Amino acid sequence: MTWVKIDDAAHTHPKVLAAGPDGVCLWLAGLCYANAHATDGAIPARALGALYPLSASAQPVDQVKVLFGFPAGSSGDTVARRVAEKFLGTAYAKNAGVVENKPGAGGRIALEALKSAPADGSVLAVAQVSAIANYPHIYSKMNYTDKDFAPVSIGAIMHHGLAVGPMVPASVKTVKDFLAWAKANPKEASYGSPGAGSTPHFLGALLGINSGVDLRHVPYRGSIPGVTDVVGGQIAAMVTPHGDFIANYKAGKLRILATSGPKRSIYVPDVPTFAEQGFPELTTEEWFGFYAPAATPKPIIAAANAAINAALKDKSVTDSLAIVGLIPHGSTPEEMARWQKAEYDTWGPLIKKIGFTAES
Repeated sequence: MTWVKIDDAAHTHPKVLAAGPDGVCLWLAGLCYANAHATDGAIPARALGALYPLSASAQPVDQVKVLFGFPAGSSGDTVARRVAEKFLGTAYAKNAGVVENKPGAGGRIALEALKSAPADGSVLAVAQVSAIANYPHIYSKMNYTDKDFAPVSIGAIMHHGLAVGPMVPASVKTVKDFLAWAKANPKEASYGSPGAGSTPHFLGALLGINSGVDLRHVPYRGSIPGVTDVVGGQIAAMVTPHGDFIANYKAGKLRILATSGPKRSIYVPDVPTFAEQGFPELTTEEWFGFYAPAATPKPIIAAANAAINAALKDKSVTDSLAIVGLIPHGSTPEEMARWQKAEYDTWGPLIKKIGFTAES
């Protein structure tokens, strides 16, 4: 059997360039085959031939619309915008992508819109993995399932954080300090999250349950409104992606007490993790990922995946993500699907322990 070897740089080969868009699309289809079959770039010649008709369907779209289910200005919005800008002139799109914010329902509104969008590569959505992996454990009736979407690539990893504002005395410097204050001040003992059923919601709930402290949950439509209320003294605390705290943290307007990663955040290295403070069960990493409608052809998924992963290596993109505390992290569609499944399996029993449902 004759085998053909391709690699990440094959699309720059003169013969591939001479073939025009079809050559680049065939390269993308070949990469997709190699990833799916774990062949380290080796492809049977007969399989490559069979891929050609598929590659021809992966012509660049004119412009990609990226849906995002939270307000502009949040960390996930930064992922969507900075990556979409880099679609310009790629094998995936002729022009830079545009972002359409559809806030509400913890990101579900944007995903519902993606479900009914054309499956031709012209529409993607950026969503936090909990919107796919956690919500089935919460909502008995949903307008989508994971089968309605095709994973394209992870975009960025986030660590969540617990922060307090001026409502909480300056003497509160640790998670245990906050719990002691909350127990002594039950009327003010509350925390916000970017939405009911979000991972930050459950981190706060687990903190209260495991510590025997009643922490009242206040859901917001995204991080920014909640952070604004923490800074303004309208609510005691907030659990949300820690990058959404950084600007106010550096300005001295709030204090970040802990972050959720397995190790300290490179963006706030002076802040200890939950695990360091005796709460290892709150260690978690979440991510924002790019999704397409389920029926999107694989060559188009491959083209989008290549464009996203290339964008995540661009310094202007990594610098922008650093500002909001995100760690650039691309993936294959298969890696993204496996991680999503692991999140579903991990959070199922924890959500049951918390006892939260859409009706509660």
